[in-house]
Amino acid sequence: MNGLLGIATLSREEIQAILDRARDFQAPPGQRFPTFSSQAGRTVVNLFFEASTRTRTSFELAARRLGASAISITAQASSVSKGESLVDTLNTLAAMRPDAIIMRHSASGAPHFLQRHLEIPIINAGDGTHEHPTQALLDARTILDRGAKLEGLRVAIIGDIAHSRVARSNVLLLSKFGARIVLCGPAPLLPSELTQLAPGVTLTTSMDEAIRDAGVIMMLRVQLERQHEAAFPEGEYFQFYGLRLEHLKRARPEVIVMHPGPINRGREISSEVADSQKSAILNQVENGIFVRMAVLERVLSGGMNAGAAP
Repeated sequence: MNGLLGIATLSREEIQAILDRARDFQAPPGQRFPTFSSQAGRTVVNLFFEASTRTRTSFELAARRLGASAISITAQASSVSKGESLVDTLNTLAAMRPDAIIMRHSASGAPHFLQRHLEIPIINAGDGTHEHPTQALLDARTILDRGAKLEGLRVAIIGDIAHSRVARSNVLLLSKFGARIVLCGPAPLLPSELTQLAPGVTLTTSMDEAIRDAGVIMMLRVQLERQHEAAFPEGEYFQFYGLRLEHLKRARPEVIVMHPGPINRGREISSEVADSQKSAILNQVENGIFVRMAVLERVLSGGMNAGAAP
C-alpha cells in the first residue's frame, strides 16, 4: 500500500527524510521553481469531498513539478452526488489504475477504511477532525527554515482545538522531536483527552499563558461548519482569542506566527500580525508544494509507511 494516512506511525527518521527532501526542492529566492521528470508517466488523482484551495492546488503543482499527471475531482463533480457509495467511487477510480489517490473527506478515518480495500496508495489530505499529515510536515519545514530548532521549542496552538486535524497532526509530529506544546482555546473547544496524544502536552484557556515564552504561535480557524452550536459568541472571540500585536511582546523575540489557512482577519488574527515580519503564513503555503513533492516522490516510489488508523 505505502500511502500516507497519518503521522503517528512515521518514525522521526522518516519524517526527517521527508523534511530534508523538501528542502532539496526549494527554489533559491528570486528564482523559478525547478521542475523534474522523475515521476513522468505517473498519474495521481485528487479526490476532494471538502472544499480546499491550498492543499488541492499544491498537490496538483507538486505532482506536475515531478513530471506526473494530476487529475482533480470534487464531490460535486463525482458520481457520489448521484448516490454512488464512496467505496464504489474509489473502486471505479482504482480500475483506471492511477498510481496514487490523494483524498480529503469529512469523515474521520475514511482514508484508513478505504486503504484496507484498495491496493493503490492513498495520501490523506485531511480526514474529518482526525489528521492532516502533510500540513504538519510543511509546518515543521517552515519552522526549521526560520532558524528554529524543534527540540525544546515551545509551540502554542490556539483556537478551535476540538475540531482541528491540523492541531492533532502537529502535536504528533512536533512531540517526536521534543517540542513543548501548549494547546489553548475556549473551554468547549479544548477537550482534555488531547493531553493523551503525546507526552508533555498541556492545556490552557488563557491566551497570555499559552503565548508566554513561545517560539511559535500557531493560530487556528474556528470551524463553524463542524460545530452544532457556537462555542463562543462570535463578536467576543477576537477579544479573548484573537492574536494581536500586543500579544507578541509576551512571546520570544524571534517568535514565528503561523496559520494553516484560510485566515479570518479580525476573528482569529489581526491584519497587523498576519502581514508582519513575524508571520510565516505565506512561507507555509510555499512549503506546501515542496513537502508534497517529497511525499509524492516517496509514495510513488513505494517508500512510505502506511500510517496509523484513528
